[in-house]
Amino acid sequence: MAASPGAALASFEKILAAGKDSALLRFSIGNEYLKIDDAARAVEHLARAVALDPNYTAAWKLYGKALAAANRPGDALAAYNSGIAVAHAKGDKQAEKEMQVFARRLAGKSGSET
Repeated sequence: MAASPGAALASFEKILAAGKDSALLRFSIGNEYLKIDDAARAVEHLARAVALDPNYTAAWKLYGKALAAANRPGDALAAYNSGIAVAHAKGDKQAEKEMQVFARRLAGKSGSET
């Protein structure tokens, strides 16, 4: 049986409170906040994840998703574009393609709404 998102989040927050900060930990916390629909808190932790490791492709992808969920499409597009550049530089073709699709969808939505 898998732990509930709340239990995992509490465990990750405890690790962070103990002073063990890392990009992976922040990514994990951000992911858990997204699971419980708290995009604003997810954004905080994912912003820290990419600050700690600017080459963390998965963190850029999730950061863009969190920003979009927080109704910040311009920031989400910027995060995806940063993530695309990182993925391209690393040769991470799959992540690059995924973020390109997300960015196109986001650009299409913001262009069609008034």
